[in-house]
Amino acid sequence: MEDVKKRKVGEAVGNGETSSSSSSSEEEMRLLLDPLPKPQLVHLLSKLGSQYPSIAEEIRSIASADPVHRKLFVRGLAWNTTSETLCAAFQVHGEIEEGAVISDKTTGKSRGYGFITFKHMESAHNALKAPSKMIDGRLAVCNLACEGLSGASTTPDLAQRKLYIGGLSPNITSEELLKYFEKHGDIEEGSVAYDKDTNVSRGFGFVTYKTVEAAKKAIDDPNKILGGRNIIVKLADSHKGKSLQTQLPTAVVPMALPMAAGYPQPGNAHVVTWFGASGNYLVGLGDGNSLMT
Repeated sequence: MEDVKKRKVGEAVGNGETSSSSSSSEEEMRLLLDPLPKPQLVHLLSKLGSQYPSIAEEIRSIASADPVHRKLFVRGLAWNTTSETLCAAFQVHGEIEEGAVISDKTTGKSRGYGFITFKHMESAHNALKAPSKMIDGRLAVCNLACEGLSGASTTPDLAQRKLYIGGLSPNITSEELLKYFEKHGDIEEGSVAYDKDTNVSRGFGFVTYKTVEAAKKAIDDPNKILGGRNIIVKLADSHKGKSLQTQLPTAVVPMALPMAAGYPQPGNAHVVTWFGASGNYLVGLGDGNSLMT
């Protein structure tokens, strides 16, 4: 990238220096640029690209060739979405180089996400202008794969924008759920929760709004009736916390920690560890017959 930049600057400026002088200048530029941090180099290239069209074109060409600007991560897919239907949903934005739904290696079933790589960078940019897309009855969301889950769905205010919707009729579809809640504001993503094996509704779902204000309107709405049923609307995080608090261990398996010579032996109080059904790692005291946390 640095070589390209220096070559283009030389062509654009056209200062008429000799070959040896130009070579010397490039070496000097390399020594000056090597220690610079990435933000400064980005700023410098952006400035040069805005001043010299030939440099801008070279930057675009190099960027478009790199899949990092063309590959999208798509999450929130329906369990029955295939690689073919995923590609079909995105091909409206441009030619697709490759696309696939990721499946579990053991069961062969979808893991609920996939990837799309466009042939041209501009196609990916067009797709990202409307990151939420209805695919097979689910509102899927995409972002650049290099960003992972660091997009809008993991912003600091997510806890105030994502809602848990309970008490749903088994006949309510994701489309009906989203249509009902869109009256309060723009929706980023949302879906009815379906059983992975049977694809039958589990009676609840989630809706994530683009703004905190829209989520508050949905919670404060006094008429929460959908499909002839009174539904529950609350912040998803509050529901999750309640569920964890009500989980009780169904089995406790004690396991004594290794003891060096001279430490209390069975029959006397000693440190033990065990795992609850929830997977928590616990430590307490025991005498070989009972446990005390």
